[in-house]
Amino acid sequence: MAIVSNLVPKLLSFTLLTSLISFMTCTSSYGASGYLGKNIAVYVTAKDTGQRLAKSEEIGFNDKLSPTEKDAEIYIDPSKTFQTVLGIGGALTDASAETFYKLPKDKQQEILRAYYDPQSGIGYTLGRTHINSCDFSSESYTYVNDGDKELKSFNIAHDLKYRIPFIKQAIATAGTNFTLFVSPWSPPAWMKDNNSMLHGGKLKPEYYETWAGYYGKFIHAYEKEGIPIWGLTVQNEPMAIQSWESCIYTAEEERDFLKNYLGPALQKDGLKDKRIIIWDHNRSLMYQRASVVLDDPAAAQYVWGVGFHWYMGDDFENVKRVKEAYPKTHLLFTEACNYPFDFSKINDWQGGETYAKSMINDFNNGAEGWTDWNVLLDEKGGPNHVQNFCYAPIHADTKTGKLYYMNSYYYIGHFSKFIRPGAKRIISSSTTDQLLTTAFLNTDGKIAVVILNLSNQAQPFILWLGGKATRTSSPAHSIITLVI
Repeated sequence: MAIVSNLVPKLLSFTLLTSLISFMTCTSSYGASGYLGKNIAVYVTAKDTGQRLAKSEEIGFNDKLSPTEKDAEIYIDPSKTFQTVLGIGGALTDASAETFYKLPKDKQQEILRAYYDPQSGIGYTLGRTHINSCDFSSESYTYVNDGDKELKSFNIAHDLKYRIPFIKQAIATAGTNFTLFVSPWSPPAWMKDNNSMLHGGKLKPEYYETWAGYYGKFIHAYEKEGIPIWGLTVQNEPMAIQSWESCIYTAEEERDFLKNYLGPALQKDGLKDKRIIIWDHNRSLMYQRASVVLDDPAAAQYVWGVGFHWYMGDDFENVKRVKEAYPKTHLLFTEACNYPFDFSKINDWQGGETYAKSMINDFNNGAEGWTDWNVLLDEKGGPNHVQNFCYAPIHADTKTGKLYYMNSYYYIGHFSKFIRPGAKRIISSSTTDQLLTTAFLNTDGKIAVVILNLSNQAQPFILWLGGKATRTSSPAHSIITLVI
C-alpha cells in the first residue's frame, strides 16, 4: 500500500549495512569457504505490513543445512556474469517539473532526496526527457517558428522555466553518476503530412534533413545549460497513432531516416558519441522492428541499442529473442506506467508488483537499464493537455503539499537502491514458480539478490551461494532484497 509523506523519514533515515562482505572480481574469490560467518542484510516491502524497504534482519551462511526435496531454493552463482547495468530511474517531464515547482521548498527537497540520494533515498541514476512537448505537458509546443527549415529560430526558452531547473536539481542530488537520454514525441506540425503534432501523421520527406538537425540543436542547447545528454531515441512509440503528440514510422522508414539523415547529422554536429536507440515501443513487435534496422549494416552502424515499453502485454520472450539474435546490441527499457489514474486506487498493491515482475524479467532477458515514466504527478495524475492521466510512484496534492508514495516507489527502490551502475547481472535460479528472482554483482563487490513473491502465502526458502546456504522467508505479496 502507498504511504504519505510523514512516513518517508523512516525510509530516508536508514543506511546500508556497514559490515557487508567484499568480493574480488576474479572467480576464485567465490570459494565455498568465503561465506561462513558473513552477514546478509534483508530488506523487505510487504503487503498489509508497515514494512517499506525496511531492514528486517541479518542472517548468515552456514555449511550444515540439509535441504529436503520439498524445500524451495535459490542458487546464486557470481562466476557467471552477463550485461552491465547502465542505471534505473524515471522520466523528468514537463508534468513532473510543473508539479514539483507548485510545492513548498521542503517538499521539493524531500522528493529530490527520495528519488536521487543514494543513501537516504532510492538512488535513481537514469533519466529520460522529451524533445518538444509530449502528452505530459500543459500544452503543445516546439522550439522553432513555423516554416523555419534552417532552424534559425531554435530556442529552448520554454524549458528554462520548469523542466531544465528541475533536471539540474535531480542531477545535482544524484551526483556525477547520472545518465539522461531524450526522445521526441512529434516534429513540429508543419513538418508532418497531417499538419498536426497530434494524432500520428508522418514526417514529410522534404523535412527529413531539417528534423535530423533538430536533435542536435536540442542536445547542444541542453548541454549549454549544463545538462549532459548521454543518448537519444529516434521516435517515441513510432507505431502508435495517439490523441497526443505522435509520429508514425514503418520499420523501413525508421531505418532509412536513421542511416541517411539522423546518424550522419549527429556526426556532422560533433555528436557521434551520443548513443542512438531504435524502436522505443512495446515488446510485442520488438524483434521484428529491430531486425529490419539491425540487418542493414549501413543503419546498424549508428545503433547503440533497442528501447522498449511494457504496454499491450508482457511478451518478455521478445526481449530475449533480440538479445539472442543480436548479442552485441544493447537493450534498454525506456517507459512504463500504470493507467488510467484513479485516486481511490492509489493504495492498490498490484501496481508495484507489476513493476517488479517486469524488471526481473527484463533484466534476466538482457536489459541494461530500466526507465519508469513520470517521476512525479499531481493529484489528478497530470498535468496532461489531452487528459491522458496516469500514475507515478510519487503523487503530490498541489493544493495542500501532501505527498503520496505509491508502493511502486518502494518496489522500484528494491532494484535502484541496491543495483548500481556498473553492476553485472549474475545467475539467480529459483526452484519454485512462486519466487521470481534476479541478482547482480556490484562494482564494490556486494551482491544484491531481488526476490518477488506474487502469491497469497509466505514462502520459506534456502539461499545457496558458493556452496554455503542460509534459510529465510519471503512474505506473501512482497519483494525482498538480500545484500551480501
